Amino acid sequence: MRPIAIVIDLEGTTSSTRFIRDVLFVYAEQFLPDYIREHKDERDVARQLRSLSDKTGILQKDTEGLVACLQQWMRDGNEVAELHALLGLVWEEGYSKGEFQAHVYSDVPDKLREWLDQEINLYVHGDGSEKAQRLYFRYSNQGDLRLLFAGYFDSRLGSRREEACYRHMADGVALKPEEMLYISDTEADLDAARQAGMGTLRMARPEEIDGAPDEVQSSHPVVHSFTEIDLEAL
Repeated sequence: MRPIAIVIDLEGTTSSTRFIRDVLFVYAEQFLPDYIREHKDERDVARQLRSLSDKTGILQKDTEGLVACLQQWMRDGNEVAELHALLGLVWEEGYSKGEFQAHVYSDVPDKLREWLDQEINLYVHGDGSEKAQRLYFRYSNQGDLRLLFAGYFDSRLGSRREEACYRHMADGVALKPEEMLYISDTEADLDAARQAGMGTLRMARPEEIDGAPDEVQSSHPVVHSFTEIDLEAL
């Protein structure tokens, strides 16, 4: 059955994990501390710092303590909503200054438009905040792709490796999980989506994996680019 909605992972699926790791996060590591120091009294930043203070017990006026906490979370790869919200603000400044363009694989836009023509709703699932995801597709190397997506799912849904995350997705768009397809390069995420009842598809791009693409071991159907996806064959 053709899905009513498709949820697409960002890192490693639509976009290069290397770009996210080596460009976006390196930029944030360099500029996040000063950004917080300069903008700590502005509404959007102050809201996140207040929430961070409540969560950690670090006083909001202890800017350096909060900065140190955020830097440690970045090093540890912690999926914390306040961190991702602040990263989105830093990246917004970088995008607007033309410091970089977000990477999207060239095979992605045409397939997304094809699915839209078939009246399939498209959603993004990323580790970054909803704002960061919107910025990513606004400033992509394939042009402004924001209007291709009906919505964005972020870490507020819970762990990507837990079934509940994907049930929350379905509830959020008023669909049954069985009416949705989840596409990702991460086996554990796909396992959780399948447990929730979603259809699944493993993306195994040659640029993103070790070894030969045809040797990828998966319990899910495997493709190597968006051009290979045939919804009728799933």
